[in-house]
Amino acid sequence: MMPERSTSTPRSRAGLREILFAVRGSIIRLIAWKVAMLTTLACGVVYWTKLHGDPLSAFGIAPFSFIGISISVFLSFRNNACYDRWWEARKQWGRLIVAARSFARETMALPVDRRRLLRAVCAYAHALRARLDGTSEADACRTWGTLGPVRPGSANATNRLLDQIGQECSRLADEGRISEWRYMLLESRLVEMSEVQAACERIKNTPLPFAYTLLIHRTTYLFCCLLPFGVAPQLGWSTPILVAVVSYTFFGLDAIGDELEDPFGRNENDLPLDDLVRTIETDIGESLEAG
Repeated sequence: MMPERSTSTPRSRAGLREILFAVRGSIIRLIAWKVAMLTTLACGVVYWTKLHGDPLSAFGIAPFSFIGISISVFLSFRNNACYDRWWEARKQWGRLIVAARSFARETMALPVDRRRLLRAVCAYAHALRARLDGTSEADACRTWGTLGPVRPGSANATNRLLDQIGQECSRLADEGRISEWRYMLLESRLVEMSEVQAACERIKNTPLPFAYTLLIHRTTYLFCCLLPFGVAPQLGWSTPILVAVVSYTFFGLDAIGDELEDPFGRNENDLPLDDLVRTIETDIGESLEAG
């Protein structure tokens, strides 16, 4: 019997109220303390400027405008690179769903009970999800059962599951219970699943260069900390508002890039891998009910 399946509802389009006040899915909780710290600093700078003048007032706003534009360009490049990783990971999981559906459909004509094979595919999806977020692959697939032993300390238990499915298909072909072309068809789906796993591992194990990310972090902090000194003489007590908006924008883009860089985590803006795994469960369960 297949374990109980659940479905998820995609988030509806945000209205004005949600745009202004939504917290779930936003990065405000991650950067609120930074924005508050810089806003407080801006208030202190304005107060100091009213009493003693601004030591950076000779530079004016122009240098900060040029630096701000440069940081915006760098943040844009980094976020584009991070989003490409996120989107590539989503496409790979889309391939895995297609491969699982195709495998289930192509086993409908098998003259054997295909339940064990399809449950192993579900186990593989759960194990791959666990492998990508660093949890136990063996524990993740235990509920679904496997075609053979999977050791908890295995270096690649997820790939071992594919090996077991391939060996089972090969045994059926050797016994003459499925034709050679049917075996090749099933094997091609397993190869596709293996390619998806390799692509996800490449994304997981090859982060953006640390020096590039570090440069963005340091420059953003330096700019936001110096900004109040440059604009306080001109803006007065409007400075904290400007600093809050600018720091929210820059630190927000930076935090979004950090989340998208690793699309397999548990953050709210990471890929909904649990939902994608449940999609595979649902499709395979319906295939078993139909066949």
